[in-house]
Amino acid sequence: MKKILLSLMILSFLYGTSQACTNFLVTKGASTDGSTFITYTADSHTLYGELYFWPAANYPIGTMLDVIEWDSGRLLGQIPQVPHTYNVVGNMNEFQLCVGETTYGGRPELVDTTAKMDYGSLIYLSLQRARNSREAIKVIAQLVEEYGYVSEGESFSISDPNEVWIMEMIGKGVGNKGAAWVAVRVPDGYVSGHANQSRITTFPLNDTMNCYYSKDVISFAKSKGYFKGKDEDFSFCDAYAPLDFEGARFCEARVWSLFNKVSSGMGKYLDYAKGENLKNKMPLWVKPTNKLSVYDVMNAMRDHFEGTALDMTKDWGAGAYTCPVRWRPLTFKVGDKKYFNERAISTQQTGFSFVSQSRSSLPDEIGGIFWFGVDDNFTTVYSPIYTSSTKVPPNFAVGNGDMMVFSDTSAFWIFNQVSNFAYTRYKDMIKDIQPVQKDLEQGYLNSIAEVDKNAMELYVQDPQKAKDYLTEYSLTVGKNTFNRWKQLYGALFTKYMDGNIKFPVEGSRVPKVSQPGYGEDWYKQLVKETGERFKAKDESSHY
Repeated sequence: MKKILLSLMILSFLYGTSQACTNFLVTKGASTDGSTFITYTADSHTLYGELYFWPAANYPIGTMLDVIEWDSGRLLGQIPQVPHTYNVVGNMNEFQLCVGETTYGGRPELVDTTAKMDYGSLIYLSLQRARNSREAIKVIAQLVEEYGYVSEGESFSISDPNEVWIMEMIGKGVGNKGAAWVAVRVPDGYVSGHANQSRITTFPLNDTMNCYYSKDVISFAKSKGYFKGKDEDFSFCDAYAPLDFEGARFCEARVWSLFNKVSSGMGKYLDYAKGENLKNKMPLWVKPTNKLSVYDVMNAMRDHFEGTALDMTKDWGAGAYTCPVRWRPLTFKVGDKKYFNERAISTQQTGFSFVSQSRSSLPDEIGGIFWFGVDDNFTTVYSPIYTSSTKVPPNFAVGNGDMMVFSDTSAFWIFNQVSNFAYTRYKDMIKDIQPVQKDLEQGYLNSIAEVDKNAMELYVQDPQKAKDYLTEYSLTVGKNTFNRWKQLYGALFTKYMDGNIKFPVEGSRVPKVSQPGYGEDWYKQLVKETGERFKAKDESSHY
């Protein structure tokens, strides 16, 4: 029998992912234009940022599919392929269905090392086989029931043009095929989020419009001694992933920061986010003070706790140039005492991130937009890729370089050149980066209405013509983003080389050079730490 390999995933499988992701979920009633949104940062120190793509395809009966574990590249086994699979661009398919994730781990004894299904395969197989959120939940549930679940505890974000769901899952250990899981629909008009900590507590047991769950999700927890009590009091996260200090400070704090940006009254949960009061549990979803646009959602994901008690630009770790990035490891020891850095939504090790936009007001061929970016989402550019596209931009495509092979035509590498250079003089360079970022994104946002209009005119004639047009637009956008960022890197390197800040002088080849130094606060701390060591004998200097 013919074997079909998920070839587009091979490279990313080899590089793996780690538990450092964040999802923000926005329902129709919470958005300005009736879109649903899911955001996702795929964070890992070894994940290469590239745009996955599976064209729609037909397969003969008997075709087998290799299942490759996303984190390790390990062959988990084979399963029968379905007769027809759908077009998938990144984490979104041709029906505007989107699936994201964050790993919460949970009880380690529940990992089933003998199973065939990992969380990455569940994401991309459900996108190829389902047309809406409820179908995706069903596909995921059926796959783990039949083939078992090999990964740690996982939270999935699932959306279509009309609904947004959170699904949380954990295995049942070796010898217990399947998984314990629950899926709840986010109420319309609300937003939710998760970031590597299980968040579903109690859930309705008899409301199939808003909740699904595995038949033994409660009884299995009881059999393992994780829960005692009435079924209606069962809390998924308390049973399968009990919260501790690190789960609050490193994970829930990122959700708190998202909620704090869009909803009033979140200050009362600050002690929870700081890990100081775990009983003051934050709600699973909140109602935003104002409805959110796609640009609002993009910017909500650009966060280092600015303006809060956890602001990473304000503590000593920010250095002389107020850089919010902290090199790993996350925790460290001084003597026999353990310390940590904050763990923000925006982080240097992001492979890729996205904002999915699903619009029920348009045909599926036009309604789905996958706003995609690579590297640190604080300095990335979200470029629109229509999910009916039959090709993806070469600068973002799989196979253009990898984590150990530099490619000067790869968006991942050029964005890393910009961000990593900026980390060395952040407070100055970020002022040059953000206007270019904003100009590109606003330009794309402003073009969407016209692109939609043109696509609709073609769609009436022939849906394929609309797809061709949107594919060409998406390719052009990707190329434009890459070229503009490459220009930006050249400009930054020229301006800030050797620690100087240079400005052109009209009519002269010699630039004006500014040397603002490290800043008064840094010099004061230097003197405090070193005393008289660097005290000058006189006040003059000609060097």
